[in-house]
Amino acid sequence: MTTPIKLYRTPKSGHCHRVELMLAFLELPYETVDLDMINGAHKAPSFLEISPFGLVPAIDDGGYTLSDSNAILTYLVKTYAAGSHWIPENAKYAAEVQRWLTVAADNVYSGPCAARLVKVFGFTLDHAAAVSKAHALFAIMEDHLAGRDWLATQTITIADVAGYSYIAHAPEGGIDLAPYPNLRAWLTRVEAQPNFVAMAASPIPELA
Repeated sequence: MTTPIKLYRTPKSGHCHRVELMLAFLELPYETVDLDMINGAHKAPSFLEISPFGLVPAIDDGGYTLSDSNAILTYLVKTYAAGSHWIPENAKYAAEVQRWLTVAADNVYSGPCAARLVKVFGFTLDHAAAVSKAHALFAIMEDHLAGRDWLATQTITIADVAGYSYIAHAPEGGIDLAPYPNLRAWLTRVEAQPNFVAMAASPIPELA
């Protein structure tokens, strides 16, 4: 690579952070472009050419543009780390990775992500329902991670990258992680990976 990948983001978005994590883990040169979303930068015609739905994250890799965080994870691995542990070739393992990507897009989004949207960004959502969904998810993950280190296979994959950010920052949405030691140990393993980069933190409200 000669030109850094441009990552269009907002710094406290977990969707954006999972892409930045992947870029860092793969040791790919990148530069961040922070969008002033409060003033509508994500709806500007120039950005809509990159991300037609006006959503972050989005990347520009030498003229190839792509939005959707999980799609970007797949693109980065297939382009720059094909055949690696990040996306296994084995059909069953690949299916497990895909299953956890769906969890990240559904259960994580409607649980810890939604709760954090309320507490950090002031969104008008059902916070109690989001907290309940988060605890239901975390209980399942706690059992799943008993006796295993990673979500999908014996090694870290994009499934772990996709799940990490919003779960790690769940307390910012008022969700207590104390009851889930296996989950917290998994978060620590992700954070111990070479080149790990943290997402900007926000204040932690009363936990539930």
